[in-house]
Amino acid sequence: MRKIFCVDAARIRRYVPRVKFQSIFISAFLVGFAILAYGQDQPSASAEASLVAPETAARTAEELRVEEQQRILGVVPEFNISNLHDAAPLSTQQKFQLAMKSALDPFSFAAAGLDAGLGQWQKQSPGYGYGMQGYARRFQAAYIDAFDGAILGNAVFPSLLHQDPRYFRQGTGSFGSRLMHAISSTYRSKNDNGKWTWNYSNILGNIAAGGIANAYYAPSDRGAALTFERAFTVTAEGALGAVFYEFWPDISRKLVSHRKKIQS
Repeated sequence: MRKIFCVDAARIRRYVPRVKFQSIFISAFLVGFAILAYGQDQPSASAEASLVAPETAARTAEELRVEEQQRILGVVPEFNISNLHDAAPLSTQQKFQLAMKSALDPFSFAAAGLDAGLGQWQKQSPGYGYGMQGYARRFQAAYIDAFDGAILGNAVFPSLLHQDPRYFRQGTGSFGSRLMHAISSTYRSKNDNGKWTWNYSNILGNIAAGGIANAYYAPSDRGAALTFERAFTVTAEGALGAVFYEFWPDISRKLVSHRKKIQS
């Protein structure tokens, strides 16, 4: 039995990449900070809650409960999407709660796996190598990218800057106005007081996550220029994602209507 365990352990050591100390430390710090804000009943959290009327706190909790159950086709999470234009503001703890739920959702691991597979198939980041070891390194990088982006852009900076990390679906109006509303969400967001302003949290979160990636990316994929390139790419992907989330209810209704016509 011991011999079998040793063989399996050797196999694991062979395929699991060696992560640099910096990336482990940074990610561990983010995890610890997230868990602290998410799960610990601190005096600061109590003080924050005491400033909110009981009915508002109850409303926020109910809205958050609904958001945490939202999924597209029962698979893709929509935790950070609100259909309410006057949604109650989130507390710091609730911002971390949403970010952690998204970052640790099984879909996030599956998406990182697909991203790693696509990167390997397209022979991106050759410094990672190929085979199982190369795939493991790409998977690690893809998941840490997503995790850091979720925690920084949806929890840390929104908490520090008092901004709401959610996407507020417009839902009505012309196609053009809804399209522009979705695209502009990458640089425009609500403050906790409900007023619209520059989305500093998203911008800074993408740049910070891109900078952290230098700690674990292959040497050929590091540097200041590549940091901003990664931040721009993630921002563009966020705009496309927002467009999809904005129009998904319309797409869903069309699909249901088409299915009913076929069945009839």
